[in-house]
Amino acid sequence: MRALLVTSLGVTCAAALTLPLAAPALSAPAVPSASVRPPSQAAESPGSGPPSVRAAELPVAASRAAAEAAGSTQSLPLEPLAAPSDRSMGAGAAAGQGLERRTARPFSLVGVVWDDADAELHGTVQVRTRAAGSADWSGWQDVETHNAEHAADLGSDERSSGAVRGATAPLWVGDSDGVEVRVLPEAADPQNRSAAAPLPEGLRLELVDPGPDPAPEPAADAPPEPARAAPAGRSATTAAFAVNPAPPTTPVVLPEVLTAESEAASAVNAELAPLGATFIPALTKAETVEAANVAAAAKPYIGPRPGIVTRKGWGADERLRERQFAYTRTVKAAFVHHSATGNNYTCKQAPSVLRSIYRYHVKSSGWRDFGYNFAVDKCGNIYEGRAGGVTKAVLGAHTLGFNSNTMGIAVLGSYSSTNPPAAAVTAVSKLTAWKLGLFGANPKGKVTLTSGGSNKYKAGTKVRMNVISGHRDGFATECPGARLYKKLGTARTSSAKLQGR
Repeated sequence: MRALLVTSLGVTCAAALTLPLAAPALSAPAVPSASVRPPSQAAESPGSGPPSVRAAELPVAASRAAAEAAGSTQSLPLEPLAAPSDRSMGAGAAAGQGLERRTARPFSLVGVVWDDADAELHGTVQVRTRAAGSADWSGWQDVETHNAEHAADLGSDERSSGAVRGATAPLWVGDSDGVEVRVLPEAADPQNRSAAAPLPEGLRLELVDPGPDPAPEPAADAPPEPARAAPAGRSATTAAFAVNPAPPTTPVVLPEVLTAESEAASAVNAELAPLGATFIPALTKAETVEAANVAAAAKPYIGPRPGIVTRKGWGADERLRERQFAYTRTVKAAFVHHSATGNNYTCKQAPSVLRSIYRYHVKSSGWRDFGYNFAVDKCGNIYEGRAGGVTKAVLGAHTLGFNSNTMGIAVLGSYSSTNPPAAAVTAVSKLTAWKLGLFGANPKGKVTLTSGGSNKYKAGTKVRMNVISGHRDGFATECPGARLYKKLGTARTSSAKLQGR
């Protein structure tokens, strides 16, 4: 089989992830528009993908190999459960839906979806998984249902495609090959547990395999990295990443097909890094001001540009997303989220987590692209999220009613009862100091935003809120988790200092 090696193009990408009710006009690159592809209705074929890729760009065998390398989704319909599968649920509890223990193709992330995006899942969703290649099963893990905050807004592009579905938050479970799931309805009457609210129709379990990470290819003239002593019980590779978590800046060999979509996703960042770059390098404050072309007479309140892993750097399969890029007018505020995918990931696994969330958002939930504009992992690495350009006002899908003129940042993990790492909070400060500074926003300031409609503010309501806000400030939700929400004051102060305020 012909090897599919893609080198650097310059040298030869839990919350209410939705669009606003009145979406701004779309601005498209020179790539034909395509509608959002509907989520899979059955176990996805490893070779599935755009017909143009399958038929025109590559031989069938090569296209199938590329798709397998990019990941896959298994979509399994749930079945009625005769009774709760263990006594912890209590006698007399209403039966729900689920799947008994079964073997599956390898996967690392799970979620449950249903047909009607307007239908809420009133109940609990729990899964347990078997570690790949072993007989070890986890205990039951709760999956955050999110209910209506994951529904796309009426009239939005993501809703009008007809592909959008109701969905739980995705849960990262690591390398697994066995699964069991139960979805139990909430009791309609607390005195009568057998009288339960109906579950949404079309419940399906989504098992997502992110595919392998892009493999770094050292530059020919790069000096060898000095060796670091690894602490007991840890590999040298793990120790080096912990000491210097910044990702490599060298070109990589990616298991993907060169497409117009991948070129377009890279081209929008061409002023910051070479085409095909996996990493946008950090700049000093002086370099950032110069690059931003701020007038000499104006005092530029802008933070140093942080290093950012591009979509190519974390291995985004650009064939999955909607081809057009959607933009809004400006960026007045930043909403901070947690991904609610759990904290059982290493920073080395963060690209896999991102690829899994991306695939779940697009293939399972039916959205146009990854929902957030940026993501941050527990080591403080910053990642490009939704495609369209990191310096641009890209219209994300992160805060129901407040996606226009804002950006969304997801800290990977769940922070309702766990403190966010200091490195992650610092990364939020650095990112907001730079990006908000590009649009003249003060991280410690207030801003008035007009709601597009949410469960907290009716459409048209003018709301005064912090320039750096939490998801819960615009939508009635626990996101970004109580522990992360408490750190936003620190992030605002640090961000403003980085801007020189």
